[in-house]
Amino acid sequence: MSLEQVKEYFKTYGMEHRIQEFEISSATVPLAAKALHCEESRIAKTLSFHVGEKVVLIVTAGDAKIDNAKYKAKFQTKAKMLSFDEAEPLIGHAVGGVCPFAVNPGVETYLDVSLKRFQTVFPACGSSNSAIELSLEELERCSNFTDWIDVCKLPEAQR
Repeated sequence: MSLEQVKEYFKTYGMEHRIQEFEISSATVPLAAKALHCEESRIAKTLSFHVGEKVVLIVTAGDAKIDNAKYKAKFQTKAKMLSFDEAEPLIGHAVGGVCPFAVNPGVETYLDVSLKRFQTVFPACGSSNSAIELSLEELERCSNFTDWIDVCKLPEAQR
């Protein structure tokens, strides 16, 4: 159902035909990279957090990890991810397909600067076997993002 909502959502941008569906799972960064034949770092993973009463999505590069100190400085709280069971009712997408498109009202989306290394990235599209290739400008426009933030750390080789 979630994939269908994302397809409908992308119709407003005339981009629904760009969504890719796979015969194999793309539910994790390594699986998505394998399905897309690209580096793991170019997978735009969407992480979900509780920030007080709000639900916040942070889209990061596939090789980035949340830096707890940076996160706390930005949101004035410890990073607390949504549980597996909370994702679908609170965001509108189940774990493995969480994306910043066609989300529930009130969900805030942030883009992490770890993505800025790339011309294009591959976020999921609401299911565990879908993705779309977007430029950063398209990701900004389609995600209805709140702001670019810096809350991640990269592997040593990428710094």
